[in-house]
Amino acid sequence: MVDDAARNLRRERRRGRTGEAGSESSRRPDYRSLKNPFLPQPVFSADQVAAIHDTALRVLEELGIKVLLPEARVILARAGALVDEDSQMVRIGRDIVSAALASAPKSIWACAGDRARDLTLELGSMTFLAGSGAPNVTDLERGRRPGTLAAFEDLIRLVQHFDVLHMLGPCVEPQDVDNRLRHYAVNRAQLTLSDKFPFIFARGTPQVEDGFEMLRLARGLSEDEFRSGAYCYTVINTNSPRQLDIPMAQGIIDFAKAGQVLIITPFCLAGAMAPITVAGALTLQHAEALAGLTLAQIVRPGAPVVYGSFSSNVDMKSGAPAFGTPEHVKATLGAGQLARFTGLPWRSGGGSAANISDAQAAHETQFALWGSVLAGATVCIHAAGWLEGGLSVSFEKLITDIEALQTVAELCVATPGDEDAIGFEAIAEVQPGGHFLLGRTHNGALPHSILRAAGGRLVEFRQLDAGRVKNRHRACHRHLETAAGRLPATGFCRCHVRHSRQIHSAAHRRGRRGTDFVIWFNICGIGDAIAASAGAAGHTRQDRRFKKYSWTEEDIE
Repeated sequence: MVDDAARNLRRERRRGRTGEAGSESSRRPDYRSLKNPFLPQPVFSADQVAAIHDTALRVLEELGIKVLLPEARVILARAGALVDEDSQMVRIGRDIVSAALASAPKSIWACAGDRARDLTLELGSMTFLAGSGAPNVTDLERGRRPGTLAAFEDLIRLVQHFDVLHMLGPCVEPQDVDNRLRHYAVNRAQLTLSDKFPFIFARGTPQVEDGFEMLRLARGLSEDEFRSGAYCYTVINTNSPRQLDIPMAQGIIDFAKAGQVLIITPFCLAGAMAPITVAGALTLQHAEALAGLTLAQIVRPGAPVVYGSFSSNVDMKSGAPAFGTPEHVKATLGAGQLARFTGLPWRSGGGSAANISDAQAAHETQFALWGSVLAGATVCIHAAGWLEGGLSVSFEKLITDIEALQTVAELCVATPGDEDAIGFEAIAEVQPGGHFLLGRTHNGALPHSILRAAGGRLVEFRQLDAGRVKNRHRACHRHLETAAGRLPATGFCRCHVRHSRQIHSAAHRRGRRGTDFVIWFNICGIGDAIAASAGAAGHTRQDRRFKKYSWTEEDIE
């Protein structure tokens, strides 16, 4: 029999940690710095990984890669590569590649605008980005349309809010801004609406230098300070198979000289730009990534480079890219093995080829996400909002995908297994056939059917029919899009309050009269996020406090 005095003492200690029953939750989820808790899953044996690496070196040494930028060919030739100016082919010896791998940093400290948002890019860490590079944006109210600066800014505001999205990206292309001036608008939006690690386009040296200068001014950095740390990044894509075009080669040189992060990512679609087999596609991808990395290290030994992977397959009937397929997941797992073989931080890619945010989109995105998580990806781009294989970013899908990312983030948190968590006293307190909904010892008197604490999300009561949930989703999205810069913080919260009252009314109609339902919101949820991004609150209100609202029957409208 448990000693009553000892049991009461432990109860008081718990109340001291969590507050009295019904008080404001003390939970503070921290999604800003995630460590992957899962063991990386292999798809190849160690001998097969070594064979793929050796074959990639052979591809560079015997077949070579076509480099369209003359300056890049000169740099590679000076390092000992064999260059044929007539064909623009460059053959890179394995000794040159090995030296480049040895000088590339295995850990990169990425400096954000708010130092609390700094990132460590290395094997074992895990960062997520929203869908990027799409020409179109879509939502339920206005449909699919070309990307605009207003849409880009709204997406940046949303990305700024959610801590589980760690870096900024070029979510959509603002096509209403002249291409000669677009980089100014994109960089201004990132630097004024967010304090996360920013993206700079590699679209020629003049635009790159403009971006660097804007970043130095916004962060208050001297040129020497800027070049001594990593304050931004870009993504370099090869033109598979075995070609590095002029803007991308120039981007490698510009970013390497400045000491800024390069994510060098071949886009190898098996059956189209790469062999149909997973191993063959990865061999080509590995060779192209090593070629870009080698150029960066020759320009500046120690330049921060992230090994990139975004291999998948195509639909062999239509030629369209496919994502979330078994081949996509296998290629991601294999890329993780190659990255660990080199010791470099690396990126993967998520996303979906579905046309709308439907079950297909959720299925493909989930498989792509879990492929990245189980492969140990350092950076997962296109983790939220990506549709149509990158042709559009969806506001609704961004929010629903963030739910999945927050679930993954919660899995990174250690699960308690101490005496309190094991809960003998809670078990002893409830009689056989009873329930734990109102157990003060273990639950703090918070009904689990109402509070879903892990994500701080508004709970949908099980009794609500699917149509009602869908309508609430549509209404929330409508406010999401308008609130992202045009309504105060309370605007979006009022949207949630209104739907909460609908839930409350539905519960009363089902015989729950006289109950004072407690509805919980994550105050760092969408409403506060928009305000924090838009101005007055600044960029520091990311403490994820929970706030309680309750209504009695008289409050129902």
